[in-house]
Amino acid sequence: MQLLNDNMKEVLLTLNDEKMYVETIFREIRDGEEYLYWYSVQGEGGALVENSHYEIDKKHLAFWYECIDEEAPSIDMKTEVVMIQDVVKEAMK
Repeated sequence: MQLLNDNMKEVLLTLNDEKMYVETIFREIRDGEEYLYWYSVQGEGGALVENSHYEIDKKHLAFWYECIDEEAPSIDMKTEVVMIQDVVKEAMK
């Protein structure tokens, strides 16, 4: 996470190709285990981060693959309410 925070200017450059408008990472430590949660608002048809040519994305993905436990069950949460102002929706088109 420090890598992303320390290189935010480069990180923000990559988001345009992905049509990623908002990406937030949350951290929790529970029972001695660390969990990371992602929340994002992304447009349709954006480039996959796995196909990125940016060095910062390659470093981020290396961390991602090292840390994510594919054996751990994922939790799919049901969306109940989405609140986005029309001006923001228009900007995302």
